[in-house]
Amino acid sequence: MDTKINNHLADFPILNQEVNGERLVYLDNAATAQKPLAVTESLNHFYQTDNANVHRGVHTLAERATEAYEEARDKVQHFINAAEPAEVIFTKGTTDGLNLIASTYGEQNIIAGDEIVISITEHHSNLIPWQQLAIRKHATLKYIGLTEDGELDLVDAAKQITNHTKIVSVAHASNVMGTINPIAELAQLAHAHGAIMVADGAQAVPHVAVDVQALDVDFYAFSGHKMMGPTGIGALYGKRELLERIKPYQFGGEMIDFVHQQDSTWTQLPWKFEAGTQNIAGAIGLGAAVDYLTDIGMNQVAAHEQSIVDYLLPKLVADEDLEVYGPHDPAKHTGVIAFNLKGVHPHDVATALDMEGVAVRAGHHCAQPLMAYLNLVATARASFYLYNTQEDADALLAALAETKEFFNHGTGEVK
Repeated sequence: MDTKINNHLADFPILNQEVNGERLVYLDNAATAQKPLAVTESLNHFYQTDNANVHRGVHTLAERATEAYEEARDKVQHFINAAEPAEVIFTKGTTDGLNLIASTYGEQNIIAGDEIVISITEHHSNLIPWQQLAIRKHATLKYIGLTEDGELDLVDAAKQITNHTKIVSVAHASNVMGTINPIAELAQLAHAHGAIMVADGAQAVPHVAVDVQALDVDFYAFSGHKMMGPTGIGALYGKRELLERIKPYQFGGEMIDFVHQQDSTWTQLPWKFEAGTQNIAGAIGLGAAVDYLTDIGMNQVAAHEQSIVDYLLPKLVADEDLEVYGPHDPAKHTGVIAFNLKGVHPHDVATALDMEGVAVRAGHHCAQPLMAYLNLVATARASFYLYNTQEDADALLAALAETKEFFNHGTGEVK
């Protein structure tokens, strides 16, 4: 493991515990990441020294809170290389950001007969808002399929995206298949047909360097809690020209310019989309997480996770008792690995692994259409982050061996 990353392991005290008498091996990072001390301390500092509402007061605490809140926006802007801070809107997370786009740009631009294109791999957060928009507007929701090894099929994408397509929305990285999707190529294809490109960055921003300008996406949403920030905070990037054009869908304090008895006008970007008191502490904590990741370097984070995948994935693929989903080539696979132990329900697998101290996720991973596409009900999923080690990968392998032994020769028989 990279020395610089290794030096940060002490920053995660939650990992220094036993579960069921075994060392905790936390491999559920695709669901939520653990928080370093720098993030939790930033929350304590805000509440203990600067707690006040932002943009609304001229007293010292209000000015300090506002400065810290807007400084966090600046950090996010630079982290994803947005053109300016005004293109970064604070949200509750990826789901909130995607719903914001569907409820503003979608409501204001989609008409009957239009097409919305997503992929079959999408998390429900990047599926249901478009599905419901299509129902309301009598539009057509279309799906891009997969290649045989589980990658997004660009040939099929070229068929699905037509001159009737108005929105293309695809995850930058899959939370099940462990793939990085070709967002820049999809954006080029979408724009060639006059559509906008939306990306769900929940599984990408924490793990790889993201440049929204290079990707040429029109909107890009992600969550703070998956990148070691607090829960209940996230960000939505949008190109200024689009954000200026669309009307807000939440109304109240902070997002107005003038309010008259019969009409109102909206304030400037980004605040016209941030109605009411925002998650101020969450934004500051997100800024602290950005600082933490920037200090390590996103290329270092990606390389570290790739080294674990290079070590682990071939061993999982070679196990005849396992079915591994997504590409089997480690170079095409992120640190998200979905698998099933043949003959054993994934919930039973996850429970057995937990008895060995190994925390994984089991279920449909909020991707039921993908499960149906793969003819599955559920899978187990191990997902790695910068604080995981090769030792953690070995612990997973050992726990899987114990699980197989139990179901083959213990009190529980293979189903």
